[in-house]
Amino acid sequence: MARWIAEWHPDDPAFWESSGKRVARRNLIFSIVAEHLGFTVWTLWSIVATKMGVYKFSTDQLFWLVALPNLVGSALRVPYTFGPAKFGGRNFTVVSAALLLIPAVLLGVAVGNPDTPYWLFLVIAALAGVGGGNFASSMANITYFYPRHKQGVALGLNAAGGNIGVSSVQLVMPLVIGAFGLAAAGWFWIPFIVVAGACAFFFMDNLTSARANPREQLAVAGKAQTWIMSFLYIGTFGSFIGYSTAFPLLSKSLFPEAPFAVVAFVGPLLGSLIRPVGGWLADRLGGAPVTLWNFAGMGVGVLLVWLASTSGNFWMFFLAFQLLFITAGIGNGSTYRMIPAIFQAKAIAERGEGEESLLYGKRQASAAIGIISAVGALGGFLINRAFGMSFAAAGTPAPAFLAFGAFYVSCFALTWWCYTRKVGASVVASLAYARV
Repeated sequence: MARWIAEWHPDDPAFWESSGKRVARRNLIFSIVAEHLGFTVWTLWSIVATKMGVYKFSTDQLFWLVALPNLVGSALRVPYTFGPAKFGGRNFTVVSAALLLIPAVLLGVAVGNPDTPYWLFLVIAALAGVGGGNFASSMANITYFYPRHKQGVALGLNAAGGNIGVSSVQLVMPLVIGAFGLAAAGWFWIPFIVVAGACAFFFMDNLTSARANPREQLAVAGKAQTWIMSFLYIGTFGSFIGYSTAFPLLSKSLFPEAPFAVVAFVGPLLGSLIRPVGGWLADRLGGAPVTLWNFAGMGVGVLLVWLASTSGNFWMFFLAFQLLFITAGIGNGSTYRMIPAIFQAKAIAERGEGEESLLYGKRQASAAIGIISAVGALGGFLINRAFGMSFAAAGTPAPAFLAFGAFYVSCFALTWWCYTRKVGASVVASLAYARV
């Protein structure tokens, strides 16, 4: 039986302290659990692809297996965003967790057969994309549970808990595969998925106030702010998920004798743990200035990784890559804090102060999160394909690194132009909301 909460007023201090905070925390905890499992399934192929030597696939073919889940996951984020508003956050979390069983089971079956054709692996890798959709529904749902002034940290914690799923895969899977074989990469996660779905069923809630017409929510697709932030999110989250999934296979291609499998989890873990710091900095300093200078740091990071990739020294390469993971994590937090700030400030400007105006802003932000996270996740696909094509065409990742550096320069310029430049003494009025 569905559990619906009819009265929910998180921006009322008395309501928040008396009961709201406790309920919100409970939903956040089990949202993180389910989202974490979504990320593990979504990124399984980053490790599986490095263990498929028996199949004699080319480097470009292996990068396709890593890239496809990112492509499908990014596309699913749009419909997944509207799932909580249509069916309830708790209900949709249960269903989205259960769907993770499909790619996990198929992976376990397929890799147990050395005659499995490449096209079938492509299909199974694509199905792992359902795990990528969970992020959008989870973030859209949690937005409603927290008051404005706490959303930066709450969304940061929710996202970080999910992002750590990448690190879990890259830490645990080499050990599991080494002990039980490649098929265990799928079977291992099944009991955890069942537990996550059960926890969502028994401990999460649906909010009546979060219900909205998907057609009305899609109106945010016509707003310039949605697409500007989508572009910037490719640079932050797209980089995080792209580098996280590409690092093991990239390391194997450049440094085949290096112990990359032992340390692959470190970068995604650092990027995940520091994401709430990005949200906290944005709460204190403003999302736009934090994002601006973070892109400068990412530009420096990709230059250092490029240089290290030609050094012949794996540990120099590994350490340089950590700067990219850390800056991507900070940028994830700061850009995500900008989204509710923009849409809720615009709602107040258009409709005045009041609970109805705040709720309208949250609905707009929730819908925008889906579109922005979907476009941003495409970065994971593009980064892996860039590496695959670079190796196929030049035998080196250098052309990909050059493209990434140029992209970060464009992100820096766009952030400055739209959100931080000043005319006289005033911030550009039409796009000033991100500084809230």
